[in-house]
Amino acid sequence: MSTAIPSLQWWLPALAHFAPGHPLREWLARADRLAAGGDGYLGGLADHFTSIGANLPAAAITRQFLAGDAGDDLWLSADPAWVQPDMNGVRLLACGRLQLDIDAARTLAESLRPLFDEAGMQLEVSSPDHWHLRLPADMALPEFAAPAQALGEDLAQHLPQGPAGRRWRILLNDIQVQLHQHPLNAQRQARGLSPVNSLWLWGGGRLPVGIGSELAGVVSDDVLLRALAAHAGIAQQARSVDAIATARAGWLVDLQDLPAHEIATRWWPAVQPLLARQPVLLQFASGERWQRKPWHRLRVWRRGGR
Repeated sequence: MSTAIPSLQWWLPALAHFAPGHPLREWLARADRLAAGGDGYLGGLADHFTSIGANLPAAAITRQFLAGDAGDDLWLSADPAWVQPDMNGVRLLACGRLQLDIDAARTLAESLRPLFDEAGMQLEVSSPDHWHLRLPADMALPEFAAPAQALGEDLAQHLPQGPAGRRWRILLNDIQVQLHQHPLNAQRQARGLSPVNSLWLWGGGRLPVGIGSELAGVVSDDVLLRALAAHAGIAQQARSVDAIATARAGWLVDLQDLPAHEIATRWWPAVQPLLARQPVLLQFASGERWQRKPWHRLRVWRRGGR
């Protein structure tokens, strides 16, 4: 959980992504360093919500947020993904955010339904980027890695292991074969788009109770973060210039998924005035945290470059 600091909070990309000339560096130089927070995506979520861990039932939480029918069922996320072989294996290059529209998502999903039907699973397209499997109530699930843990790495390091994971490895192979052959992927590649040639299975479980947060609300485009906020009973808004400009103490503004240069060019005009008029806690995806207060602008002896 986050410390009870009455500040607006920003969740930012890893600090190493901000070059010395980035406008945030000048503001950071005059701020106060705090104890480190959670490292990585799941670590950052755990700083703000209770009961967040490696076995977070993200599937049920996001299904409830997107479709409202998670109920007591057992769910598993099956998000569209792009994998690519190289000399050292097969790497996960993207999960979600593949420029799918709902019609294309449903077309691809329809080709996979026989595989899941045979396995006793029901495939649901909750949104173009978020698909879900409704599972038999008594199905045992192995440990699955979250996409953030596997991006850019060899799939073999993150697939379910041992005898319990064997059926899932076979299923994933069948999914990849089916998607590789789908004509829609040939059309996508002809338009310069990445193929949707795999699904990423993760976040299994049932809708939890007792998730809490000290936050008053979140501004984010991350579906899991917004779903956690909704499940915890706090406000949540999609990311926009207006939403950021009106954010206040107790709110979390999520920018951690954006390139640092985009923060500088597109979002900085909205966030800079916030630093000038209220305390802001800046937390980076790499764990570093600073507190910036309006009067810190008087620390003229401190210069950028941190």
